Amino acid sequence: MVMETVASLWSLIPLLIVVGAVAGGAQPAPVRPGQIYEHKDTRDLVALVNNAAEVVSTKGEAAFAEFRVAGSRWRQGETYIFVLDPQGNMLVHPDPALDGKNVLDLKDVNGRPIIRGIIAAVTTLPNKQEGWYHYQWPVPDGLLPRWKSTYARLVTAPSGKRYIVAAGMYNDRMERAFVVDAVTDAVGQIEKNGKAAFALFHDPTGPFLVKDAYIFVVDRNGVDLVNPGFPNLEGRNILDVKDTQGKPLIREMLEVAEASGSGWVDYMWPKPGESVSTLKSTYVSKAQMGDQWVLVGCGVYLADAPKVAPVQRKMTAPELMALVREGAAVFEKEGEKAYPAFRKKGSKWFHGDTYFFVWNMDGTLVFHAADPAIEGRNDSGIKDVQGRPFGKMILEAANSPSAEGWVHYMYPEPGGIFPTWKSTFVKRVTFPSGEQHIIGCGIYNMQMDKAFIEDVVNRAAALVSSEGSAAFGQLRDKKGPFVFMDTYVFVETPKGTELVNPATPSLEGKNLINLKDLKGRPVNQEEIAAAMKDGSAWVDVYWYKPGTNEPAHKLTYVRKVQYGGDTYIVGSGVYLED
Repeated sequence: MVMETVASLWSLIPLLIVVGAVAGGAQPAPVRPGQIYEHKDTRDLVALVNNAAEVVSTKGEAAFAEFRVAGSRWRQGETYIFVLDPQGNMLVHPDPALDGKNVLDLKDVNGRPIIRGIIAAVTTLPNKQEGWYHYQWPVPDGLLPRWKSTYARLVTAPSGKRYIVAAGMYNDRMERAFVVDAVTDAVGQIEKNGKAAFALFHDPTGPFLVKDAYIFVVDRNGVDLVNPGFPNLEGRNILDVKDTQGKPLIREMLEVAEASGSGWVDYMWPKPGESVSTLKSTYVSKAQMGDQWVLVGCGVYLADAPKVAPVQRKMTAPELMALVREGAAVFEKEGEKAYPAFRKKGSKWFHGDTYFFVWNMDGTLVFHAADPAIEGRNDSGIKDVQGRPFGKMILEAANSPSAEGWVHYMYPEPGGIFPTWKSTFVKRVTFPSGEQHIIGCGIYNMQMDKAFIEDVVNRAAALVSSEGSAAFGQLRDKKGPFVFMDTYVFVETPKGTELVNPATPSLEGKNLINLKDLKGRPVNQEEIAAAMKDGSAWVDVYWYKPGTNEPAHKLTYVRKVQYGGDTYIVGSGVYLED
């Protein structure tokens, strides 16, 4: 589930100077709108880079000797300087064994080009000689890959040669400055390349998809031109989209851009896997594209952003399961005669955005409490915005040995156009006529729950027990039922070898038996021992919750699975809110 110790080559990223004859002059780091750092460690990092850049600009290559001194301000712990030429050849590094190696093509665990990206951050746009680049990599001697943010400066030495001075830090938190930097780069790409730049914003290995942030582009009339988060909206007019508090956020973004050229718009929006809205800040800017301007933006959930109190308490996963099972008893007794009761708004069966639907076993929608107009439609092949075939998933869950299960997918709320995570519990029932149907009920933005994890692990375990390693491809499928929100299923051997890990495929084949969490507990050993002893178990883990730098309590559910003579441990985890 996490990575073994990384070879010294990969530990070169924290602080770097890239040597090269790159065009452009040495200038002080410009201060751009919104370039304010909320966190002290970010401010310290930027100051360190600026100081190092000043040394290079005054002393030139002689500064490299200072950077080699162990224990100096330039080389402490995870932070140190190394030198590369523009072809990626290592010229200076704390580890002499790395000198002379070419690392230009170094990539992170998801294929994001690290060295090329850092160089591009300060050389791509002629008037921008500083910037941020983000990628994922384990800390030195660490395990799980974490987001790393590198700040870089382009400077000129007295010799006339140009260098890139940079420093990196492991930082799961987003800063407003990171978003400003991304929008500035995106504006530059659009003004330079026009619509041809749009493909860059969709590239999963490019610099514009970072953590939960992405670039979007909207024209002056409110037509969505680029939206990697919700590609189904591209080409649609979203001018009247409102946040969860009724704020017309697109209109406000356009007004800010037109009046000031750039600025911030705050609004309330649920984080993936959370049931309440959190303050989200979006930086927007004008970009000239041909003879018209377009709006370019990028949003971020800031650390400790305030959340809105829910208007009404949402049902928990166990409560929804109980409701569907209760509804199943009614349908099995009354069949189609129960439809009027399930259409009644304000009843236990239909309140707010919680309602029932009924399918035939071939996927034909025969009853939909919220939208009777779509009854008669066959939804067996329906997919969500991410290409997730949730129609097929519903049929598979209903046809499973348990005849019930959870299906997670992205779908717009009634009256909305932005898809959001929806968790639906479905169950196979038999009407008095003897005909089988599938009933279901879902909740939007449902809080992650242990019930989801047990359900997905139990279904994965059943699949592995019937197919063995032949099931691994289905478990890895990021559009399948075993990967949703930040949740995925992993498989390992009783000796600790990772066999399946959709989140970090590079871990597969590695032995993680000695993995320890943030409290030093041998969590892999504990998980394996619990599963082997009891068949299934919940195990406590302490790790960084995505989006924070603080240790968080994570629960992992594991099951022992037998296929022929092979034994597997199947599991998945969840961070639960306090």
